[in-house]
Amino acid sequence: MTTVTAEKYHGTANDFLVLPADAPVADRAAFARVHCDRETGVGGERTGADGVLFLDLDATTRPVRVTMTLVQPDGSVAEMCGNGARVTAVWAARATDAREVLIETPAGDRHAVVQSDGVTVEMGRPSFEPTDVPLAPDHDRPLVEETVEGLTVTAVNTGVPHAVAFVDDVADIDLDSVAPPVRHADVFPEGANVTVAARASLDDDAREGAPGEPAAFRQRTFERGVEGETMACGTGAVAVVAAAKRTGRLDTDGPVRVSPPGGDLVIVVPDDGPATLTGPVEREFEVELEVPEA
Repeated sequence: MTTVTAEKYHGTANDFLVLPADAPVADRAAFARVHCDRETGVGGERTGADGVLFLDLDATTRPVRVTMTLVQPDGSVAEMCGNGARVTAVWAARATDAREVLIETPAGDRHAVVQSDGVTVEMGRPSFEPTDVPLAPDHDRPLVEETVEGLTVTAVNTGVPHAVAFVDDVADIDLDSVAPPVRHADVFPEGANVTVAARASLDDDAREGAPGEPAAFRQRTFERGVEGETMACGTGAVAVVAAAKRTGRLDTDGPVRVSPPGGDLVIVVPDDGPATLTGPVEREFEVELEVPEA
């Protein structure tokens, strides 16, 4: 059996296996399905992973360029992943000592800066346009606070489609029950990630910081392609802030803290430019993995 060397990284507990694009993996979908499985996949602190990043580095350019391909646990390819982009930037920085990285994704190029306290990635401009989300052809207006399969959602594309629902308390939501019908709803012909969010009080707990800090939201996301809840979702965090602004829940161009279960992310969604996502990245370990036969 052929083996390959992979590295395990995570960004706020959204975890990925990382391989160079030229690794001898003929069937990437099969590789992801085997090694990302949460019951039987790669070991470590958490079994399995939320996806496999195949990365093609060009260190001759300035800034250095990396083509990022994220294969998800169901074998599909995601157009964009905010936490995966941060992992990609750190991986490239470790290989080249560069601190600025241009990441090529199916959703477009994304500029990233690696700093001592985290990574900031430009995430593009969120779009509510029906053709961008995309919505079903017969839905010719933005989907803003409409009921879809029993959940009141706002649809926005932040590199991938999200259906965002604002609730009183994200902990009260049975996400595994309410999310799949929305994820597969007819109005989303390509499917959608389902994100629930709630405004966080600054005195909820220590993570909310000192009085006077910016607005904060708690977040949980059921991810298309993972087909389950992840510990963090970067595109989902951007979607929360964009949807909060669109629905009048938030009025700021400044930083907003969004807290999925895996940690804290800082999001900026300006009115006149690309959104940004800032958060930590950790390298966990290196491992030899078997390559399934094609």
